[in-house]
Amino acid sequence: MKKLFVVALAAVALSACNSEPTFKVEGEVTGADGKMLYLEASSLEGIVPLDSTQLSGNGTFTFKGNQPESPEFYRLRVEDKIINFSIDSTETIHIQAGYDNFATHYTVTGSANCEKIKELSLMQLQLQTKADNLAKAMQNHTIGVDVYQDSLSSMIQRYKDDVKVRYIFSAPNTASAYFALFQKLNNYLIFDPLNSREDIKCFAAVATSLNNYYPHAVRSKNLYNIVIKGMKNTRTPQASENAPAIEVQETGVIDINLRDMKGASHKLTDLKGKVVLLDFTIYQSAVSASHNYMLRELYDQYASQGLEIYQVSLDADEHYWKTTADNLPWICVRDANGVYSSLITSYNVQNIPTVYLINRNNELSAKSENVKDLETKLKALL
Repeated sequence: MKKLFVVALAAVALSACNSEPTFKVEGEVTGADGKMLYLEASSLEGIVPLDSTQLSGNGTFTFKGNQPESPEFYRLRVEDKIINFSIDSTETIHIQAGYDNFATHYTVTGSANCEKIKELSLMQLQLQTKADNLAKAMQNHTIGVDVYQDSLSSMIQRYKDDVKVRYIFSAPNTASAYFALFQKLNNYLIFDPLNSREDIKCFAAVATSLNNYYPHAVRSKNLYNIVIKGMKNTRTPQASENAPAIEVQETGVIDINLRDMKGASHKLTDLKGKVVLLDFTIYQSAVSASHNYMLRELYDQYASQGLEIYQVSLDADEHYWKTTADNLPWICVRDANGVYSSLITSYNVQNIPTVYLINRNNELSAKSENVKDLETKLKALL
């Protein structure tokens, strides 16, 4: 009997070790006796049912789920009433709500992100109500179509300006910033990632931050692809749509004049007489660390022979750039326009990072997306 007990105890211990980490959502929904409460995942593919329970008595409930690989989004649903929330790790979220005002008068504790998502959800509901009232006024001929369109446009722009400042650019690495990007009005995205240059800046800020923390996550890759599509869509047309790509061969350099983290200006053409490696990069990317490591190897080996590196950051997060670039020995400047920098078009940058070699006469000599590919040409220029 003792042996069987030891074996059983070992089995329980092994099971505990093999169990996956989980998150928990618990709380109470009052006034919903007999109603079904559903836990659903808001995935990229759509809404996925995960679990359900029939509410009774005081309406207490508990749901558990496996820890997501990156911040993910879920919702509680009673009939057509919905509460959105996010899960970052293995936290426990507590939600209290009444059935009658389930989606508007609930409380959520245990996650700052969930509190922000609640704020955004209520703001979006208010925006939708105002838009509906405008539409009714137009339909009742209280206001004209032109007034309706102008009023709606102004209302949406005020909403976007507010959300940009308080929820997106202030903390682009959060689940609430991601949630803000995909809010809808009249079933259309409030922030347009494919046709608005200003809106794509918002997507780019969150994409770079998310990719920095979760480079292998599906949401990171999806958001990055959206930004790339938007950039292509909104790229300023060239003089001729069918014009061939300009080859970088002994062509005069296009000057750049940007400021470093201390505010000092650096002109690219002032480096005439040196061999310059011009680098367009984003510090908040998965490849940034290894890219800068390769640059450091080249710099340490060839700086004494006349090599200078002029590195242009396209990061949306200025603080992150300053922190990361602080100890680098070469010229580090930043274009505040980020991925919408006119330099991207001028230098025909298709991917980040992209590097160029400039000879001692200020002429472009080579281009690559990999630093190592340029080492042989660099030696020849030195």
